[in-house]
Amino acid sequence: MAKESKKEPQELTVEQKLKALFQLQTTLSKIDEIKIMRGELPLEVQDLEDEIAGLRTRVERIKVEISEIRADIIGKREEIEVSKHAVAKYREQQENVRNNREYDYLTKEIEFQSLEIELCEKKIREFSAEEQERTIEVKRSQEALDEREQDLEVKKSELDEIVAETKQEEERLREKGKELEAKIELRLLQSFKRIRKNSRNGLGIVYVQRDACGGCFNKIPPQRQLDIRSRKKIIVCEYCGRIMIDPELAGITERKEEAKEKPARKRRSTAKKDA
Repeated sequence: MAKESKKEPQELTVEQKLKALFQLQTTLSKIDEIKIMRGELPLEVQDLEDEIAGLRTRVERIKVEISEIRADIIGKREEIEVSKHAVAKYREQQENVRNNREYDYLTKEIEFQSLEIELCEKKIREFSAEEQERTIEVKRSQEALDEREQDLEVKKSELDEIVAETKQEEERLREKGKELEAKIELRLLQSFKRIRKNSRNGLGIVYVQRDACGGCFNKIPPQRQLDIRSRKKIIVCEYCGRIMIDPELAGITERKEEAKEKPARKRRSTAKKDA
């Protein structure tokens, strides 16, 4: 029982397969038109979301750097206090020295601690300037982030409106596409999708136009045209690889195109006579 249901798509004739493929192509093309209606909005929304994520990461990173700079400033201030206590201690000891050697040693220690204080004060000034720069950078990044978030809200609302307008139609077309895909055997369907993916205009199956392929417009030999019209086998364009069908099967008539050409030929002949 299960095997019989799997064979159902293979029971279609070549003509029925081609017709189902062309109907699937038409359905997918309509879905593509809906996507084109949305324009670049989905990509713009995605770009804005990526940019916002990057700005948020940037803001958080700079805030962490500011916290580290402030911690460094506190550390240097503590070092200054330690050095000041050491200077006061050494000066007190200088008053009770027994010889010049001890006095010179304490003098050098006081000078060293004084230099340490100067170095720490210099570092604090540098850290403070860096903190100020980082704070300005955070402010600018936050302003850019707020602006991008507002842009994202606008773009998302525009996209939501378009999606809401086309949602039902798109769902209907997708459902129809699934029904048509179920009728086509897997190998043929996969080949069609691959061809469609590789073609610029998204067409995997085309009809013959004026003895030429409707995809690449290269001339088709007469015998190959007969094979296409017979609908006995799947014919693929030897130049672009698209599946080809005759216009009648696609529901297209070429008589109108031929009728448009006839008046032009008459004009040329009358022009010769006048000459």
